[in-house]
Amino acid sequence: MFNPTREQVRRFFCDAWKKHLERLPLVGAEVTAADIAARHPEYHGLLADAETAVDQEWTPETGQMNPFLHLSLHLAIHEQVSIDHPPGIRAAYDSLRARMDPHAAEHVLLECLGETIWAAQRNGQPMDALAYVDAVRRKASLI
Repeated sequence: MFNPTREQVRRFFCDAWKKHLERLPLVGAEVTAADIAARHPEYHGLLADAETAVDQEWTPETGQMNPFLHLSLHLAIHEQVSIDHPPGIRAAYDSLRARMDPHAAEHVLLECLGETIWAAQRNGQPMDALAYVDAVRRKASLI
């Protein structure tokens, strides 16, 4: 399984954004990464400066979410929905999309995924995929 370094992830998003801006061909996950980046204008300046992006730190103490974590979670959600894994995630996402725009729906999944990953790390256990899908379903029923 591919396990990129922090620098590789950051350069991947910066390179995809640069190619998008220069109207160069995007391949594979670059297409999705550039689309996700386009929906986050607050990150455009950062993505345009790969050298700064590679070295910058974001910590919980600063109150800022790491933009690359945010973009990476979007990328993970895109993949999860496209293959319906964990099972049921596509239907839960579609239920949200019926009530809000797709990007807002992704942010609901992103919040649930982040909380599920955090709980797994805190408890020293694997991520509970069923709890993740159930959390998305619960949020969808409240909206």
